[in-house]
Amino acid sequence: MKLQKIIFFSIGLTVIALTNFACVEQNPSLASVSPDATAENTINADAEVSAAQKEIEKMPNAAKGYNKLAVVYIRKARETGDFSLNSKAETAVNRALEIEPKNLDAQRIKASLLLTFHRFEEALNFGKQLQQAYPQDAIVYGVLTDANIELGNYKEAIDAAQQMVNLRPNMESYARVSHVRSLHGDAEGAIEAMTLAARSANPSDREAQAWCLTTLGDEYFKIGKYNEAEQEYEKALKILPDYHYALAGKGNARAAKSDYEGAINFYTQAQKKVPLTETVIALGDVYTKIGKPEEAQKQYELAEFIEQKLGDSSDRRRLALLWADRDVKLDSALEIAGREHEKRKDIYTADIYAWTLYKKGQFQEAKAAINEAMRLKTKDARIFYHAGMIEKALGNKKEATRFLQMALRTNPSFDILQAEKAKIALQELR
Repeated sequence: MKLQKIIFFSIGLTVIALTNFACVEQNPSLASVSPDATAENTINADAEVSAAQKEIEKMPNAAKGYNKLAVVYIRKARETGDFSLNSKAETAVNRALEIEPKNLDAQRIKASLLLTFHRFEEALNFGKQLQQAYPQDAIVYGVLTDANIELGNYKEAIDAAQQMVNLRPNMESYARVSHVRSLHGDAEGAIEAMTLAARSANPSDREAQAWCLTTLGDEYFKIGKYNEAEQEYEKALKILPDYHYALAGKGNARAAKSDYEGAINFYTQAQKKVPLTETVIALGDVYTKIGKPEEAQKQYELAEFIEQKLGDSSDRRRLALLWADRDVKLDSALEIAGREHEKRKDIYTADIYAWTLYKKGQFQEAKAAINEAMRLKTKDARIFYHAGMIEKALGNKKEATRFLQMALRTNPSFDILQAEKAKIALQELR
């Protein structure tokens, strides 16, 4: 498998890398994991917290115990959605660095937390410092990849990720390969690399396995292969029956197939486990679709509440997209998107900025931003849809038709509400 046309995944990969997963073949017996897996993971995490605290008591002037405690808090935050645990992790790792300023594990954890807290410029600068000190450390290049992707520095991200693959071809590397291939419009290559990532994950770490399979399902979903996506989500749920990302994925697949009751069931399960903004909004959209506006409004208000509670750690772009899609609070949506666009030049920030400009009637500015969002030739139905609507507003019927058709060919149910608007717009153009 050639890896020269690479790379990215998400911030969470840096966290996974810190737990030192081994690179081994996927174990077929994973499909028969007990339904008690999630409860067992929680018990294990609590036991690991206790063990790390005891180690700190024995050796209060050593960084090792604080590092262990920080990693456990980070992993527990991922599993439970209690992101306040990341602040506890930050306190622990800061103490480790006070004791041993050059401790590599502590510095890796610090870099991971900078990404988690959306302090991307800091993460990038810190990653460059680590690169100078540890030029052969693969995890450092993962940090550089992630930070550069979030800031829209794609060439630098590719270079960093290639170096990471060269140093350590494992789950974390292959997952980044998958994501950047996806970003550059290579859906087949993205699926190939994520399949390899799933096979390379440590079979003893259920969350890592479930994450890989869920992300693989997401890659299938992006190109409208809903059955294949749902199969991967099912595999993930056999490993972790209450894995909220996989439950939400199942909800997306069910909604795409017009099984709205099934979608509500899976979204509700995911939300009870971890109420992520994306899942809450998706549930609201299903309620809107089936004519339950009051239930939908409750979900949209909950999404706003979650974002406010998360504060600086939240992805404010999703809130701007929600408001723009619903034609509410458009001034605030544009303000958020514009502020993010000043700091970050990635394609998804440019896309949301373009959409909020369009909603405010600033069509020429919206076109410039959407062209920026399409610069990698990403096969993203939502971006194509936004481009089509902007061209339609500008009176460019041919281009509007082309982009709207591309959106619906790429993923006919990319969004159960916006996809319908795309179809209506196409009918109007015809």
